[in-house]
Amino acid sequence: MVAETIDLNQGLSEVQLDTLIGKRDYLKFLNTRNELYREENMKENPPSRAEAIHLMAANPNLIKRPLIVRGDEILFGFDAGEWAKL
Repeated sequence: MVAETIDLNQGLSEVQLDTLIGKRDYLKFLNTRNELYREENMKENPPSRAEAIHLMAANPNLIKRPLIVRGDEILFGFDAGEWAKL
């Protein structure tokens, strides 16, 4: 399987994010350590899917990292055990 590298620092468009998230829980894509996440109290008051996608497109650091996509599987953060399964 060919791997594609995407520089999340350059961000993703709302369309790209919507496609990437698909039917998955969009809240898992939010970086809970991000300042905006904390300032907006997103844990207790989560944004709608559309708002979350808009915010992640405008603020790439709000996207949880590292983000590994392989086929239909997506891994968030660094977990050596999960990465070894890839």
